[in-house]
Amino acid sequence: MSDQQIVKNNLEYTLFSWAKQGNLNPINASHAKGSYFYDRDGKKYLDFSSQLMNVNIGHGDQRITDAVAKQMKEVSYVYPGMATDVRGKLGKKIAEITPGNLTKTFFTLGGAEAIENGIKLARMYTGRHKIITHYRAYHGATYGAISAGGDPRRFPVDSQAMPNVVHVENPYAYRCPWNSSSIEECGELALAHLERVIKFQNPESIAAILFEGESGSSGCIKYPPMYLKKIRDICDRYGILFIVDEVMSGFGRTGKMFGIDHHDVTPDIMCLAKGLTSGYLPLGGTVVTDTIANHFNDHPMVIGLTYSAHPTLCAAALENIRIIEEEQLVDKAAKMGTYIETEIEKLKKKHPSIGDFRNTGLLGCIELVKNRKTKEPITPWNAKPNEMEITNKMATKIRELGMFTFVRWNWIFIAPPLNISKEEVDEGLEIVSQAIAIADQYCN
Repeated sequence: MSDQQIVKNNLEYTLFSWAKQGNLNPINASHAKGSYFYDRDGKKYLDFSSQLMNVNIGHGDQRITDAVAKQMKEVSYVYPGMATDVRGKLGKKIAEITPGNLTKTFFTLGGAEAIENGIKLARMYTGRHKIITHYRAYHGATYGAISAGGDPRRFPVDSQAMPNVVHVENPYAYRCPWNSSSIEECGELALAHLERVIKFQNPESIAAILFEGESGSSGCIKYPPMYLKKIRDICDRYGILFIVDEVMSGFGRTGKMFGIDHHDVTPDIMCLAKGLTSGYLPLGGTVVTDTIANHFNDHPMVIGLTYSAHPTLCAAALENIRIIEEEQLVDKAAKMGTYIETEIEKLKKKHPSIGDFRNTGLLGCIELVKNRKTKEPITPWNAKPNEMEITNKMATKIRELGMFTFVRWNWIFIAPPLNISKEEVDEGLEIVSQAIAIADQYCN
C-alpha cells in the first residue's frame, strides 16, 4: 500500500484525539527503535516525550515481543474470574515495588480506567461520595476521570460531569495563587486552603483526595517538600482516603520507581498505567492497601472489566518491569534528569523567554514567558486557536527539525525514554533551543 493511501485510510476511516478532524497532517509512522521513530519517507524523529510520557524503556525492545508471544502460545485470554500464572506473578511484583502496605491490584486497560475504579473503590469502602482533586491536573478522558481532573479538556462535557468532585488550587510556586515568596510558603498556604475546603464541604462526606504522584501535562508543577506528607496527615485526621495517580509518574519516570517515593508517603490507593508496559500494550492497575483489600473479603467488590488481568498484557508488563530493574533505568532517569537540569540552566542565559523549568527525573517542562518579571506567558493558559501562533510555530519547527515532543500553550515538555543517551539529550536540547528562539522574538 502506498504511503499516501495509508494516510488517506487513517483520515477517512478513523478519528484522531483532541483535534478538529479537518486539515490534519499526522506523521506516517513506519518503525521505531530506542529513542527514535521513523516515518515512511525515512525521516528520523527523536522521541523527546516518550510519545505520551509512556514509552519508558524506549521503542522496539523485542524482549517484550518474545514475552507476549510466549504467553499467547500458552493462553491469550481467559475471563477475569480465572487464575493465571502471569497474573499472580505480576500482582506479586507490583506489591513488592509499590510503597508500604499496597498489596493487591485490580487490573484495567489504561490510566483512566484505573482512576475510575480507584474512585469507585474509595466510595464503596468509605460510604462517602465527594472526591477532592487539583484544578491543574489531568486524570484521563472517561467521564469520571475527566470530571476529576481540573484540566480544561473537561469543559465540553461539564454539563454532564460526574457529580461530587471538588477542585482546589495547586501549590504552583511559580504562579502562586497567594503570592507567596517561596515554594514552602506556597505549600503551607495551599494546605490551609485545602483544609478550609474540606471543612466547608463536610469532612464526613469526602471519600478521597486524588492527586498526581508528580504533576504531568498540567505543567510539571513541583510539590513543596512537605506537601504530600501533610496531605497524608490531613487524610488520616478526617478519615479520608488518599488516592495517588501514578499513571504518568510511575515506573522510573521521575528517577524513583514512583513519584510519591520522593515524599516517603504511602497512599491508600495507587493508580498505574503508561510505564507499566511502556505503552507496548494497553494495561493499567488500581492498587490498594491490605486494609482496603481485607474489607472486600466480607463486602462485595462491584467492579469489573472484560479484559481485567488479560494474560497477554500481564506478560508484557512483567517483562517490562524486569527490563526497568535489570537495566537500572530508574537510576539512569535520575542521573540524566540532573544533567538536563544543568543544561537548561545554560539555555536560560541564552533565551530570555525561559521563565521556569520544573523537572523530576525525566518528567520536565519548560515554561515560556514574554517577560520574566511579569511572567506573562507567551501563549495563555487554555488559549483559543487565534492565540496559538507562537506555540504552533514552535511545534512546527520541532517537527521540521526531526523531533517529537509534547508542546502545550507556553510549555515544552522534556520526558524522553529512561535509557536515552547523553548524546541524544544534547541533540534534543539543541532542537528545543532552536524552537525557543522563536518565543524569544516575542519577549518585551
